Amino acid sequence: MKPLRMNEIIRYVESHIGTFHTKRLDNIDQLKLSQVLKRKNPYLFKAKNILMAQDLVKSIVDAHLSSQEETIFGDFLENLAIFINQRIYGGRKSSTEGIDLEFSKDDIRYIVSIKSGPHWGNSSQISKMKDNFRKAKRVLRTGQSNLHVVAVNGCCYGRDNRPDKGEYFKYCGQVFWEFISGKENLYKDIIEPLGYKAKEKNEAFQQAYASIVNKFTLEFARDFCEDGVINWDKLVAFNSSRTN
Repeated sequence: MKPLRMNEIIRYVESHIGTFHTKRLDNIDQLKLSQVLKRKNPYLFKAKNILMAQDLVKSIVDAHLSSQEETIFGDFLENLAIFINQRIYGGRKSSTEGIDLEFSKDDIRYIVSIKSGPHWGNSSQISKMKDNFRKAKRVLRTGQSNLHVVAVNGCCYGRDNRPDKGEYFKYCGQVFWEFISGKENLYKDIIEPLGYKAKEKNEAFQQAYASIVNKFTLEFARDFCEDGVINWDKLVAFNSSRTN
């Protein structure tokens, strides 16, 4: 176990957090109204009695961006966790399918699948993860039959009070960050550096966001409103009809 100074984490975050903000902007710049309309449920918006074009547009843009941001930031946190573990335990990003991190501690080889939060997948996705764990264990034990391998599903936030899942352990939030670093309060220590230039970056994002909402509202009103009223038949047909 090697010591890790907080200033190393701060330097890493400040050097890489810009990628998250850049991808956020790229994502919003590449959005097309037709794409997000086809991906969202028009029946839900009707059931919510949304009457204004801007309210509907804002709802679908917000839903899309929220999903994309979770993925983009999840990738950032995964790489941060790997960096920290590598500095302390010599871990590495795994080349094995479905395994994000491998490292050894106390004569145990850990294989880790990192997710953003605890509620990340359905039963089939969890089954796929368990299958990946089994395959990784078989590969690692080839020629090392006595190797003790432990599988872990690590979640960057949240909690799970029953970590022992039988075939693997599930460590969330504080437990996960302490597991990969040996530092009890790391989950709190990393929060402040994440705000590096956040105000400046968010101002640029908000300008792009306002522009796209205004642009989409005009497009939506032109294509799906009649006399200022949303034409739900036309919208549902665009989203769900047999032919375009």
